[in-house]
Order: sequence, then structure tokens, then C-alpha cells
Amino acid sequence: QVQLVESGGGLVQAGDSLRLSCTASGRTFGGWAMGWFRQAPGKERESVAQIRWSNGLTYYTDPVRGRFTISKDNAKNTVYLQMNNLKPEDTAVYYCAADRGMGSYVPFKYDYWGQGTQVTVSS
Repeated sequence: QVQLVESGGGLVQAGDSLRLSCTASGRTFGGWAMGWFRQAPGKERESVAQIRWSNGLTYYTDPVRGRFTISKDNAKNTVYLQMNNLKPEDTAVYYCAADRGMGSYVPFKYDYWGQGTQVTVSS
């Protein structure tokens, strides 16, 4: 059974950095894609970044491009989201997700989800 466990969230000030981790277990993920999503109160879940396990290809959405970096450690089966220059509008619950395919900006394309980790950025 696939399990995704996120960690690393917290309360920071605007301009600070945080690194989120997502450790995956239950199978090998060679052909899969991993995504980070976030959901703020009263808003829909939105894509933040994606990475493919096979070749490390990455994708970012406009609000985070240039500030966030997604990466992976194959040996640890872990995906990271380095978040720099955080802004109050980055406040949300951040979720890690796994897709059997090539990844997508659409949440329902993903097959497994973590429990989420809260990121709060104060101004």
C-alpha cells in the first residue's frame, strides 16, 4: 500500500524559507510523477510543482516559479519542496501526491495523497 508522509511545515515570517519533505513507501516509483499541491481556506486545491521520478523533469506554476524548487532523493524515496522568499499568500495546507502517469496540474489525476502539512506565513 502506497503511503506518502509530509513534514516540514510551520509558521514563518514573510521572506523566510521552509523545506517540505514527502517520503513515499509501499512500492517503487520509477515511472511515476510526484506533485506538490496546496489548499488555502475557502479555495480550491492548486498545483504548485511536479517532478518525474524517472528523469527529474520539473514543472512549476506561475505563483511559485523562481521561489520554490522541487527535488528528489531516489535513495530515500523522498521528494522535497524548497520554498524561499515566502509570502503571506503562500499560506495553505501543502499536500504531496503521487501519479502513476506523467504528472498533471489537475488534482484528480493523482492516485495517492499525503495527509498535508500546514504552512503559515505572517506579514
